[in-house]
Amino acid sequence: MQPLYLVVGVGLLLAAFVDILWTTLWVDGGSGPLSGRLTTGVWYGLRTLTGDRNKALSLAGPLILTLTLVMWIGLIWIGWTFVFASYPLALVNTRTGGTADWAGRFYYVAYTMFTDGNGDYSPTYGGDVWEIASSFTTASGMAFVTLGVSYILSVLGAVSDKRSFASTVSGLGGRSEAFVRAGWNGENFDGLELTLESLSDDLSTLAEQHKSYPILHYYHSEQSEQASAVAVSVLDESLTLFRYAIPDEHSPDSAIVESTRSSVWSYLETLDESFIEPKPAVPRSPDLDRLREDDIPTGSDQEFAEALAELTDRRRHLLGVVEADAWEWPPVEE
Repeated sequence: MQPLYLVVGVGLLLAAFVDILWTTLWVDGGSGPLSGRLTTGVWYGLRTLTGDRNKALSLAGPLILTLTLVMWIGLIWIGWTFVFASYPLALVNTRTGGTADWAGRFYYVAYTMFTDGNGDYSPTYGGDVWEIASSFTTASGMAFVTLGVSYILSVLGAVSDKRSFASTVSGLGGRSEAFVRAGWNGENFDGLELTLESLSDDLSTLAEQHKSYPILHYYHSEQSEQASAVAVSVLDESLTLFRYAIPDEHSPDSAIVESTRSSVWSYLETLDESFIEPKPAVPRSPDLDRLREDDIPTGSDQEFAEALAELTDRRRHLLGVVEADAWEWPPVEE
């Protein structure tokens, strides 16, 4: 008996099981301890190596997701190999009658994790213990690989939702001033209210998805038009214009504006809990003159500046989200 091998094997299995269950089933838990470190390591490594090139960073999400699944399978595989290695007579070669070496144990675990084995090795010696261990090997392999695959499918669905939200916002404008101008019908913004309600619902869903799948943040888009970090900032700055720069009689319904602003803040709080920190700098302010060019009524620049001063913390959070996703504020207008 080799107690050290048993301890190592059980430790690796527990680490894998905890990380998988933490990541896939605990909605409020975020990434597991191991997958979380892997995720941030790959992301910051890519940013350092590529100089924040968008095409290279677009590989971060798929790479992290693949490496996470490989890590989970590898930990379970190696863990069970050490468990079977803890007792030299645990496995026997059915053709030669000799005990299995390390390669044989590694080979046996690989087959047993996904099938019932192929008959080359058998848990003959050591009683029923190793037969039960073999059954648990199959069960753990099947169960946790299935969980991993289900997690991947859920993440990919959330990525589609994230990019759909960003495309909707960017379709109205790549900057807050352009977004507001696109909704102006010459008298008010009545036609924009349904869109704001829809975006509010989409953003609430996106916030929950980020909480459930923190890896979602690392799915970087090659184009800013599909980047949710940029879209959220554009949307919130537009809401700030509606709330503090445009008179109430011309602005969209205040309840809709406040509800959407609340959804944005929930999104920011979700990212805050995971990995995003507000920046010390304050982002550039919207330009009211751009609105006045389209005869959109606005308040004074001084009143708007005073309102923005009270929103400094919120806007620093927005800037943190944008820069954490390797984008700049504001997005370049075509």
